[in-house]
Amino acid sequence: MSQIDIGISTENREQIAEGLKKLLADSYTLYLQTHNFHWNVTGPQFRELHLMFEEHYTELAVAVDDIAERIRTLDVAAPGTYKTFAELSSIDEVEGVPTAGDMVDILTRGHEQVVKTCRETLAVAQESADESTASLVSDRMRIHEKTAWMLRATR
Repeated sequence: MSQIDIGISTENREQIAEGLKKLLADSYTLYLQTHNFHWNVTGPQFRELHLMFEEHYTELAVAVDDIAERIRTLDVAAPGTYKTFAELSSIDEVEGVPTAGDMVDILTRGHEQVVKTCRETLAVAQESADESTASLVSDRMRIHEKTAWMLRATR
């Protein structure tokens, strides 16, 4: 196989990929939480939250694939185990089944954390003139900001 030559140094590609790995881990952890909450939500807002969580985890499923493929495009291996995701993620797992209101709060904080991870990764991508990663990450940031807003609006 030929050597990668996309105008970004090996060191910069690896730094960008490290940020993307954290973003992938946060996104996958948030995906799992959202899917879990979709299955287990109860209460007066059941239908609204059940459907909203389904929209969110479906969008996150596509996102994790896009992020992992960007890591691979940079010629770095993408993480893909629960153990590695747990080590890389800034989002803690949730034990038990929270109330519907707590689910909304937990997911809001999760989306806000992903925004913070995006900001860190975006800065590294911009410093390296990696417009492809910058575009992907800024799109992710916008989606998570909007999702956090929507979740806050249900409370």
